[in-house]
Amino acid sequence: MAKLAIIGGTGLTSLKNLEIINREVVHTPYGEPSAPLTHGSIAGKEVLFLARHGYGHTIPPHKVNYRANIWALKEAGADHIIAVNAVGGIRADMTPGRIVIPHQIIDYTWNRINTYFEEGLTHVTHIDFTEPYCPGLRRMLIDGARAIGLNAVEEGVYATTQGPRLETAAEIDKLERDGCDLVGMTGMPEAALARELDICYACCAVVANMGAGRSNGAITMEEIEQNLNEGMERVRRLLERVAPLV
Repeated sequence: MAKLAIIGGTGLTSLKNLEIINREVVHTPYGEPSAPLTHGSIAGKEVLFLARHGYGHTIPPHKVNYRANIWALKEAGADHIIAVNAVGGIRADMTPGRIVIPHQIIDYTWNRINTYFEEGLTHVTHIDFTEPYCPGLRRMLIDGARAIGLNAVEEGVYATTQGPRLETAAEIDKLERDGCDLVGMTGMPEAALARELDICYACCAVVANMGAGRSNGAITMEEIEQNLNEGMERVRRLLERVAPLV
């Protein structure tokens, strides 16, 4: 039976609709994960939950131990991961609070350890990353969003920037010229690491704000928090719909 893991990002350090069974402290060959794994169930489906930034939201995007997180979930039996990410909207229809199910990703990060294939190899290993997100799991998210009337954006190119600062208006303009539709700081190397471990991985992004220069005035944390509160309620409804289907 497939086992689903959910990685919660900014705004989703816990799941209100998760019936908790136990929490497990895990050690990996790559160091400590962001937090203990939470074992529980959603709508009768057994799931794992991990807070990407820690349960106190203290780990910045460039300091997340992505290798330990994905390894820990794999060792706990996860073969499907829904990653929840807070993002900025670049395309005009990606308005605050809206859910986006991206289909592609561009990596603009640097100095992040981004592979398991480094030491002790018998041969050089490459993964096919043409389609970075699992089509079947994306389809479940899209169909689930339609079924409960969420009006999700069903595709988009996710730009992953280094952080922890937000982007300049000129950088957002460049990302748009590159073909990007949304921007966040945690999409990579998480997606690639999941592919290296043969985990079916998809992203459920929540627009926290419009990208720099796409709205009037400065981007404030108060604005982001309010938009995420609304968007994460939609995510919880979507997870209740999708989890039993995996």
